[in-house]
Amino acid sequence: MITTDLTPGSPCWLDLGAPDVPAAAAFYGAVLGWEYESMGEGEDMEGGIFRKDGKTVAGLGKLTEEGARSAWMIYYSVTDADATTQAVERAGGTVRVAPRDLEDWGRMAQYSDPLGGQFAVWQPGKDTGFELADETGSLSWTELYTSDAAAAKQFYGDVFGWQYSDMELPGGSGTYTLITPAGLAEERMQGGLMEVRKEDLALANGRPYWHPVFAVADCDAAVAKVTENGGSVQMGPEDAEGVGRLAVCLDPSQADFVVLTPARG
Repeated sequence: MITTDLTPGSPCWLDLGAPDVPAAAAFYGAVLGWEYESMGEGEDMEGGIFRKDGKTVAGLGKLTEEGARSAWMIYYSVTDADATTQAVERAGGTVRVAPRDLEDWGRMAQYSDPLGGQFAVWQPGKDTGFELADETGSLSWTELYTSDAAAAKQFYGDVFGWQYSDMELPGGSGTYTLITPAGLAEERMQGGLMEVRKEDLALANGRPYWHPVFAVADCDAAVAKVTENGGSVQMGPEDAEGVGRLAVCLDPSQADFVVLTPARG
């Protein structure tokens, strides 16, 4: 489970780069019940913060990178962003944004893994990360689709020290690797990675990609809100034994995410 006890190597933040910030704010407000607080001035609304029940859950900003697709960026907590950058480079990854301070809030950097999957890190300062996780309307899981699971496990293990456990998917449809932060028990599992065919990665032009899983009270109701507000559904809703009812969705700008109503224990 993802918690707000933001141990090194665990997800601590996520933000969305969107071509139309007001439209994205309205969409996620309708689907996930988020309130949006603009950090800019005037009608341009270049970026801001999403809150759920008054607690920060994610960020939103204007997509400015030329040729980039709209997508969620997941940040992992680290104690030293510069040391993590060196580890990324040693393991064959690429630095997209070199470590930099965001005033006294913290220090961030963004990377690509050796196959092109993008992720980021946050070295906490005054701000440690999101204030709500694993609750309705917040991040509950992270997931990587990659064309080479073994290479991904090696890379992220070298960078974060993640622990892995494999499980076979029903019907012989492949292996799913569960991810736990270094030194923690398996109940702190935070995500998974799965090998897929390169043609199944068309959303990111053949590159691996991470996406967030958001907990919702009613998966089918959330999917109805997705489609009513200009989004679409790639898969589901369907039941996953021991996991819950889920659907893979796209927002109106084609950023992917999952909504999940967790199975009752």
